[in-house]
Amino acid sequence: MHLPAKSILLGATAAVLAVAAYPLLPPGQQASLNAGPVTNELCIVAPATPYDASSGLAMRAPKSIPVDARCPICGMYPARTPRWAAQTVFQDGASHFFDTPVDLFVFLQRSGRGRTRYAPADIIASYVTDFETGQWIEAQHAFFVQGSTTKGPMRGADLPAFATRAAADAFTRGQGGTTLEFKQVTPELIQSMNRNTHHRH
Repeated sequence: MHLPAKSILLGATAAVLAVAAYPLLPPGQQASLNAGPVTNELCIVAPATPYDASSGLAMRAPKSIPVDARCPICGMYPARTPRWAAQTVFQDGASHFFDTPVDLFVFLQRSGRGRTRYAPADIIASYVTDFETGQWIEAQHAFFVQGSTTKGPMRGADLPAFATRAAADAFTRGQGGTTLEFKQVTPELIQSMNRNTHHRH
C-alpha cells in the first residue's frame, strides 16, 4: 500500500522535530521519555490548608472547607459535596479535607506512607459530616452505614456518617446497609471500597 506523499512528509517532519527537541529537555524529562509506557501511578497530592489564627477557631476545631481545597486521596473538591466531607486537623493546626469518609479512612489507615508531609501520628482530630444535619462530628464517635443504596460523590459505595446510632439505624431502614462504629471500619473493608487503588500514597 502506497501512502500519499503529503502523509509521509508530515510524519517525517514530526519525527525530526521530536528528535531536535529531545536535547533541550531537562535530564529528568529525557529519562521519563525512555521510561516505557505511560501509567497513572503519579499522584500529585493536594497540600494541607494552613491554620488561620485570625479565624477565631481553636486549633483543634473543625474548619470550614475552602472552595479550592482538594482531597489528598482522590483530588476532588470536598466543598462541592459537603454532606460527605471529612477532615483531619494536625498538630500545627493545618487541615486536610477529604471528599468522603472512605477517603478519610484511606488516609488514617495508610501507616504514614505518602508524599504528603503529614502522617497519621501528626493528627490531633478527625471529623466527618453528619449526613443528616451537615454538622461536623468527631470521627471516632460517629456511626457509619456500609452497604446502603445511597451512592457517594464518585457514584460508588461509601460510608455516610451519623452522630447517633439511632440516626444511622433509621437511615438503614430506608436505604439498606449495616451500621458500624468507627472501630468496626477495618482496613480490609476500606481496601474493598477504595476507588483510588492506583494512587500509591
